[in-house]
Amino acid sequence: MPRQLLLFLGLFLMASCAHQNIQRDVPEAEIRKNNLKNTYGTYGAPPRMPNGRVNIQKLLAELKEVHANTYHWLIWQNDNDWEDLKLFLPVAKKNKLRVWVTVVPPSESKPIAKRSSEPYGVDYIKWAEEIATLSVKERNLVAWSIDDFAHNLKRFTPEFTDSCVQKARTINPSLAFVPCVYYKQITPAFATAYGNMLDGVLFPYRAESTGANLKDPSLVQPEIATIRTLFRKDFPVLVDIYATAHSRLGPSTPEYVKDVLSLSKQYADGILIYCHQDPVTAAEKYNFIKAEFSKQ
Repeated sequence: MPRQLLLFLGLFLMASCAHQNIQRDVPEAEIRKNNLKNTYGTYGAPPRMPNGRVNIQKLLAELKEVHANTYHWLIWQNDNDWEDLKLFLPVAKKNKLRVWVTVVPPSESKPIAKRSSEPYGVDYIKWAEEIATLSVKERNLVAWSIDDFAHNLKRFTPEFTDSCVQKARTINPSLAFVPCVYYKQITPAFATAYGNMLDGVLFPYRAESTGANLKDPSLVQPEIATIRTLFRKDFPVLVDIYATAHSRLGPSTPEYVKDVLSLSKQYADGILIYCHQDPVTAAEKYNFIKAEFSKQ
């Protein structure tokens, strides 16, 4: 074999090994953070078939059409959502989609609500274990969340939350935990008690610093800036935008969704749309989301 070829092969192998070592040496916390950056996706409300199961191919087609790189899967609306997630993940991976998973808290579970997240209900240690185990098999499952987390701190004490997070990280240290927390709940005391356990916050924007509403987009930047002061440097803040109506604050307009989207792209680390919009019944919002996500 010519000396020059041997030299080239040697250099190639050295470079390859160095790259692998760099990958191995990246701290898991950095991997979790990087998996959250530049998130553009929708949440819940997937198209369904007549039997209630998720229409996976239709959901994938719509996510592709709106230029989403992430889908946030809610386990709550059908008893088969956990099984459908297992079917969705491998095809989502082929479509280069990252996936988050949310389970609901006690305040949204039986007997208060009609449904719970099934099949493990309010056993959050078990959910942490099972979601993390699934994420080892399906590496595009990058984050898990608990809805209305801070409404349920009697259940999610710092000690209990830490036990859930540690259970998941023991199985997959690259899986991020990003609970849903509202602006007025993100206090200095909350950040001190929970900040080290969280990989980011999913922040549903409602202009709460001057009174909650779904009309005023102007507080996106200052509210995100305030949240950032409470946590460590580069702590991911991801905005959840109300495209679907809020139970108390009512519906948002397409123009509001567009404006909040535009500002969130400038100041947040990622965006999720609450909820996934139907291209027929919510065409205007769907098309605004499509237009803004296409500018990634």
